[in-house]
Amino acid sequence: MKTHRLNIEYDYSFDLYGLVTSVKDYKLAWALNKLLDLRLTRQKDLCYDLLGKDRLLIANYQCATEHSEVRLFRNRALGSSTLKKPFLLPDIKEYDYVLQITGAMQQLHPVELTRQLLRVPLVEYVKQFDPLTLKFKENLIF
Repeated sequence: MKTHRLNIEYDYSFDLYGLVTSVKDYKLAWALNKLLDLRLTRQKDLCYDLLGKDRLLIANYQCATEHSEVRLFRNRALGSSTLKKPFLLPDIKEYDYVLQITGAMQQLHPVELTRQLLRVPLVEYVKQFDPLTLKFKENLIF
């Protein structure tokens, strides 16, 4: 019997930033709204049911316009989790939040955007990542 495989190629054409901060997600979303003139609003938490194990709940904020989309995710799972790696992106577990930018806002130069993000007193460190280099990049596909 011949075996068929389904090969799916996902689109990773978005900018990805890791943010280090100790503030709550709603406070960071509020600060980013003021800084970047956005309207990040809380969406339903992302829920990943892992095979017979635990459930991973991730805080999710989104601002969508007709030309761009900005999403803010908490990298660590909400609540208590018995998972060994309770992260959205375990590759970058040192970062507390992940900022995903798609569309027209990608035209901002990454160095300039990083500089703007560091102007927020709540943010300690920012780094841009290439999504293609991450092992768990599929967690960012919705």
